[in-house]
Amino acid sequence: MDPTLSEAYRLCRSIAAEHGKTYFLATRLLPAERRPAVHALYAFARMVDDIIDVDMIADRDDPDAVADGTTALWSIEEALLAGLDHRTASVDLGSKERSLVLAALLDTATRYDIPTEYFTAFMTSMQMDVPTSPLYRSRYADMDELRTYMYGSAAVIGLQMLPVLGTVVDVEEARPSAAALGEAFQLTNFVRDVGEDLDRDRIYLPADDLAAFGVDEDLLRWSRQTGRTDQRIVRALAHTVALTRALYRSAQPGIGMLEPRARAGIGVAFALYGEILDAVENDGFTALTTRSHVPNRRRLAVATSAATRGVRTRLVQR
Repeated sequence: MDPTLSEAYRLCRSIAAEHGKTYFLATRLLPAERRPAVHALYAFARMVDDIIDVDMIADRDDPDAVADGTTALWSIEEALLAGLDHRTASVDLGSKERSLVLAALLDTATRYDIPTEYFTAFMTSMQMDVPTSPLYRSRYADMDELRTYMYGSAAVIGLQMLPVLGTVVDVEEARPSAAALGEAFQLTNFVRDVGEDLDRDRIYLPADDLAAFGVDEDLLRWSRQTGRTDQRIVRALAHTVALTRALYRSAQPGIGMLEPRARAGIGVAFALYGEILDAVENDGFTALTTRSHVPNRRRLAVATSAATRGVRTRLVQR
């Protein structure tokens, strides 16, 4: 591999290891030759997300920070589209780290023939998080509106993964499950991070679902500011957790559609993200004041069990 690309993939791996601990643990169970592509997909999504949440939202009262973040996003999107269209062979975003991440992403997209539409949909949803964008949304009236956002921010991540992981069925058959799993992962994050998102002036949980349990924005902010909870919030979060678990159930058959060597890794991600919901429930649905997590010991146990099953599968195949 070209030395620059080797450096790019190493950087993507380090980003995944540092920021996506559950995700990275799951990738360790994937075939070694496919891990770099998965790391590249993660690192690119993380890079764009950090520009919005760290460089822009955290300093939203600083016009220069917002302007710099907006310029960076447009530059990335322009370079991304040019690279996917093969109109340029070089990537220079004015930042070595960002340039390397994009180079790895473009190589992955070309190597595995990932449809361009998945990346453009992702960038569109990311613009919905940018206050300076005409597409900006910080509240969602109902689940249909939220799913429009989640298609680009989550479903397409699952769809991007399919060519990398490989399937034992026609890829069209596997796509609904892959998209559903991406959405389930993101809804899990929305439940766990509802308090942190509120600090960023975002409410991803659909307004009509919250209202059905008597929850409005004032009540959410009261809970966040006082550290106290309310049974109306508890019931609303429990409802969202139930909806998310139903989405996991609809996605589960898709794991068996993957190539056998990829199933253990995705199975670990499936199990551990699902257990985040258990943690939220065990914490009394105090997600506005507590960031629930799966203990490291439990994560290691799940990964070890999956790895053992994966080794047995490979031995049987051989």
